[in-house]
Amino acid sequence: MPYALRARRAVRETVSGLPREFWWLWTSTLVNRLGAFVATFMALYLTLDRGYSATYAGLVAALHGLGGVISSLGGGVMTDRLGRRPTLLIAQASTAVSVALLGFVHHPVAIAGVAFLVGMASNASRPAVQAMMADIVRPEDRIRAFSLNYWAINLGFAVSSMAAGFIAEVSYRAGFLIEAGMTMACAILVFLRLPESKPAETVKTAGVSEKLAAVSDSSVSLGTVLRDGRFMSVVGLSFLVALIFQQGAIGLPVAMGEAGFTPAEYGMAIAVNGVLIVVLQIPVTRFIEHRDPRRLLVISSLLAGYGFGLTAFAGSVGAIALTVCVWTLAEIVNAPTQTGLVVRLSPLHGRGRYQGMYTMSWSVAALVAPLMSGFVIDRFGAEWLWGLCAVVGTVAGLGYGALMRRVPEEKPAEQIEPTEPIEPIEPTEPTEPVEPAAGALEQIPERSASGP
Repeated sequence: MPYALRARRAVRETVSGLPREFWWLWTSTLVNRLGAFVATFMALYLTLDRGYSATYAGLVAALHGLGGVISSLGGGVMTDRLGRRPTLLIAQASTAVSVALLGFVHHPVAIAGVAFLVGMASNASRPAVQAMMADIVRPEDRIRAFSLNYWAINLGFAVSSMAAGFIAEVSYRAGFLIEAGMTMACAILVFLRLPESKPAETVKTAGVSEKLAAVSDSSVSLGTVLRDGRFMSVVGLSFLVALIFQQGAIGLPVAMGEAGFTPAEYGMAIAVNGVLIVVLQIPVTRFIEHRDPRRLLVISSLLAGYGFGLTAFAGSVGAIALTVCVWTLAEIVNAPTQTGLVVRLSPLHGRGRYQGMYTMSWSVAALVAPLMSGFVIDRFGAEWLWGLCAVVGTVAGLGYGALMRRVPEEKPAEQIEPTEPIEPIEPTEPTEPVEPAAGALEQIPERSASGP
């Protein structure tokens, strides 16, 4: 009983203190991932249901990923210019329409084109979600918020992956339509419950220097992001880490197939990843929430690299499952910590563009990883791929260790001070007091304690 009480208290402390808007955004993420069927059975749909070759299925997957690369930057620009809420509405509504259309097109060129549109639309919402989360959550709570959002993503994906198999047995088109419907439900939820969180572009107060006016989004361009050497270093390191994690869905099944393992055995091993994330994300979040992010990023990079590196010595499903445990722990720690670092390095009115560039690092990794793993396995063998993962993880860990020495500590929200001092208000000439008109005081409404 004491253990149950401690567990209940831990969960309550983990979810408490976050604003209501965050939970609506969290719900939207969960619903969206619960309906993410297309990514799960696209290859099976094209090869088994439509009868296309594996090469064509790979081309469609690449075009889907290319759309995501392009929209990562486009979605970031839209997030800063149009706002978080409009970008979410446009992205989710476009995703719903394009996914539904994908279930009805038959010509191979049309399928490839619509898949590209789906990739663009579905990825465009990510910078807006991350920027809105950074807007509405206090700095000291962001790691916890990003962890809970990541937990929702994996919980939804785990459920949708299981449901996709049953739906595909009935009708692939039904899967497309269900995903379209659930994505449109997310758009409606955003429209009804989520207010715009984009910070005001200017602050004009009588007697306050114009220097204190907030920087408008026009001063933060993609060129600004690219010239930010410290942030682009984070993007490069993020790409290396993403390249490692992609091997769980790309290099690992190919290597296990060549080693004589069945698809069912690969499914058993990789299922450990989703189960551990769902079970451990909340307790691990409590453990890392107030710890040094530099150490967390270094340790998670090393765990990712050497977790996959140990696969070279795994000769059974159980041993492979143990290696999955190692790099899954790295994933649990790395994802929220790295997202929090991106927020720390992003200017207030450039969060969309910065988040878009960060998201693009994962999209590019999704394109490069299949080429890299296939080339290395075919030319040198799977053992070299796992050794390369260990090397890449080491490089990423050293890079984070060097980079984080130059990152200033982040202050809690109530301790943040303006970047430039407020100029004193010049005294004005005294004026004669003005007597209020008769009855005017009675017409002024009382101000409640909760607001105007």
